[in-house]
Amino acid sequence: MNILISTIFHFSNFLIFLIFVRAILSWFPEPRSNGLLRDLYYGLLKLAHVVTEPITGPIRNLIRKSPLGGPGMVIDFSPVIALLLIQFVRNILIGYLS
Repeated sequence: MNILISTIFHFSNFLIFLIFVRAILSWFPEPRSNGLLRDLYYGLLKLAHVVTEPITGPIRNLIRKSPLGGPGMVIDFSPVIALLLIQFVRNILIGYLS
């Protein structure tokens, strides 16, 4: 049982880390020069996008359909809601398994 709790804990931390990486990389411009920095930037961005989009995408769609969202939405709050949701589910699962 400890292995399952540890796996849930570490996987949720990995998801949280990738959501932060994706949000932070969105603040910076793309590197112009070819090389290691550009490859690292796109590699991290692609990994973060592939892993976190199944979580943030549906949340973003729900926000757009709500009265708070819409086509003129400037700030994407889906990562914040995804972080809260991941922590909530993690706490419920770990509490149930403990």
